[in-house]
Amino acid sequence: MSEKNEEGKRAARDRLVQQREQERARERRRRTMIVSAAVVGVLGLAAVVGVIAANSGGKGNKASGSGPAVAPSGATGKDSLAIRVGADDAPSTLTIWEDFRCPVCAQFENAFRDTIHGLQNSGQLKVEYHLVTLIDGNLGGSGSLDAANAAACAQDAGKFPAYHDILYRNQPQETDDAFGQSSKLIELGGKVPGLDTPAFRSCVKDGTHDTWVKKSNTAFQNGGFQGTPTALLNGESIFPKKGSEPITAANLKKWVAEANKGKQPGKATPSPSAS
Repeated sequence: MSEKNEEGKRAARDRLVQQREQERARERRRRTMIVSAAVVGVLGLAAVVGVIAANSGGKGNKASGSGPAVAPSGATGKDSLAIRVGADDAPSTLTIWEDFRCPVCAQFENAFRDTIHGLQNSGQLKVEYHLVTLIDGNLGGSGSLDAANAAACAQDAGKFPAYHDILYRNQPQETDDAFGQSSKLIELGGKVPGLDTPAFRSCVKDGTHDTWVKKSNTAFQNGGFQGTPTALLNGESIFPKKGSEPITAANLKKWVAEANKGKQPGKATPSPSAS
């Protein structure tokens, strides 16, 4: 009788695991359809795959990042988990949660980069970036973690905006963990004038900010967000749409203008970038 009970319990557990996997698969398909409609239909971009917060993420195959959380220079927000770009006194804030291995994040960044930089440089908008490691958790590897750490190292050198853009312009295929190689991240650092220094190289190789990145990923998981990218304008979700309006460059400018009506722009200076 006890053996039958054990078999019954195992069968019940197997059914539960299967049910949960089916639910995750349905959520992945739903997110893919939503993101594809927004990015392909609205932006005219093709072959987009959504990234779902289905797993805990962030561990990959890398054991580092177990020490104290070392925030990069100038990190701000709760627990110093945000990297801010733009004037501190800009009237509107765009909060972005993103993963450097995430293909939809690259589509988002490459589509809206010029618009966001223009709003930053005119003092209309500041952006607070939160770095996430979902792909490491979903597909294995450590590229999300390592790229985020390298971006934090670039922040230490005052080069985050340019390096951030370089990473997305050179993003490998989602299943290719090229960002898990320090040599690749350092090579890309060479595309940003003044970034490839001994300090940057050491920071990248040592994983100086790994624990900080993992703490950021935990905050993402605890925040109840559905996937990457997550984009919030003054706390309101705008990707793939704001209310009934889909996100476009024109709509983003309009939404910021509406939010800033009657407010003075911040004292911004153009952020350096790299091509």
